[in-house]
Amino acid sequence: MQILDFDSKVFLAPMAGITDYPMRRLVSSFGGGNIVSEMVAINALSRKNAKTWRIADVRAEPYKVVVQLVGGEPELFADAARFAAELGAHSLDINMGCPVKKIVGNNSGSYLMKDMALAEKIIRAVVGATPLKVSVKFRKGWDASHVNAVEFARMCEEAGAAYLSVHGRTRAEFYSGAADWDIIAAVKQAVKIPVVGNGDVTSPQKAAEMLEYTGADGVMVGRAALGNPWLIAQIHNYLEHGRIEPEVSRELVKQTLLTHIKELTDYYGEKTALSLSRKYVCWYCKNMREARRFREAYVRLTDFAAALAEINRYFDNCNEE
Repeated sequence: MQILDFDSKVFLAPMAGITDYPMRRLVSSFGGGNIVSEMVAINALSRKNAKTWRIADVRAEPYKVVVQLVGGEPELFADAARFAAELGAHSLDINMGCPVKKIVGNNSGSYLMKDMALAEKIIRAVVGATPLKVSVKFRKGWDASHVNAVEFARMCEEAGAAYLSVHGRTRAEFYSGAADWDIIAAVKQAVKIPVVGNGDVTSPQKAAEMLEYTGADGVMVGRAALGNPWLIAQIHNYLEHGRIEPEVSRELVKQTLLTHIKELTDYYGEKTALSLSRKYVCWYCKNMREARRFREAYVRLTDFAAALAEINRYFDNCNEE
């Protein structure tokens, strides 16, 4: 059996439009954990589209970044892999799990679980194009009638994948229902390369539970980290040192949200940052007092200074209680 050759057992999951440069910097600032980029379209990267090139360029980041590639053409995957290596990727991940219709319709993401021959060609093309470590992220299967994660995992290993990330839901389930940890355990038993489990890891304790239940080598955290960027470090500290972090204060939530918006502003500019901040405000303030009223007021704001003032007003009132 091979070992997971990373500094941590915890991975921030790749999430389109979310695990961008500002999010990666913020998550990394809290400590341990492995950082994965948002997915990078191979067709745009191979033709050096300026926006996609910037998304894939991780050379300025002081931590290791796994760059995730998405697409359906082996030749373009090889080109994109070489470009990603030039742009500072620590290793590469191939997206074979995204359930979104737009991605699937382009013979990409979860579609590839239905076309194992094409999936194998893609993996071999990427492995052959660069000396970087290559992983594959995929799902339980297409739907309940087509659960092929074990067979798919064996193919990935044979094609040269260094490790695998398995989401315990089918494409048909998207993110609904409970993740099937049994399928992650079955994949782990079927291959010799490391396996990272993904699905329903929402706390340090759940991460430890998944590792024990499945025998997986690592865990991947996605939606639970939204508005909760310190979670990756908390899980790392719990798994490595048994340390349970104190409950996060409202003041820390406020300062982290403001830092996140500053990072968005530095990277995208005020106008785009304000637009993007609306979804982050919803996530950071989930389950807080008067959060719904605050969110409804915030999303109507069109002035950047007024938006920051509204955040300060809301949290200062919360902290007075």
